[in-house]
Amino acid sequence: MLKDSHFNLDDYIRKVPDFPRKGILYYDISSILISPEAFLFCIDSMVNAYKNKNFHAVAAIEARGFLFAAPFAIRMGLPLILVRKKGKLPCVVSSKEYDLEYGKGVIEIHCSDIPKGKNVLLVDDLIATGGTLDATRFLLVNGGAIVSDIFGVIGLPFLNYKKLLDPTPVLTLINYDM
Repeated sequence: MLKDSHFNLDDYIRKVPDFPRKGILYYDISSILISPEAFLFCIDSMVNAYKNKNFHAVAAIEARGFLFAAPFAIRMGLPLILVRKKGKLPCVVSSKEYDLEYGKGVIEIHCSDIPKGKNVLLVDDLIATGGTLDATRFLLVNGGAIVSDIFGVIGLPFLNYKKLLDPTPVLTLINYDM
């Protein structure tokens, strides 16, 4: 987790109890996006954290991962690989089913977008169980890429995502323990 003594990202994250179902505390990043200061803090933090890394591409998970990965990719001069829900990509895809914190899902990547033998940063807005990221990492690695790092704005380490995503380094801007 990155720390900045001059900026409290927690002040910009809306907490919604009992969404999408009773007992879940939802951490809403839309409140970051309506604050240019908070949004810029996130992108600047990503750039500062990864400016000395040798990435060849950024892979972003639909849909909110796109919001953070796209400006980062532009600032770093990197290609952006879109990871979409099943049925959203028009060309030949590789797909993987995975477990969500409250269900199942299927993600897909255009096979031609995977940079074989190249380092990729994997980005999502929030890391809960790590299931989506693990499935995406599988698709990228299976397609010949190297997933060298994983980034999320928010981390929920109490759901043990690090165990699932090990040994890939995971960086978050803020963590919540409940």
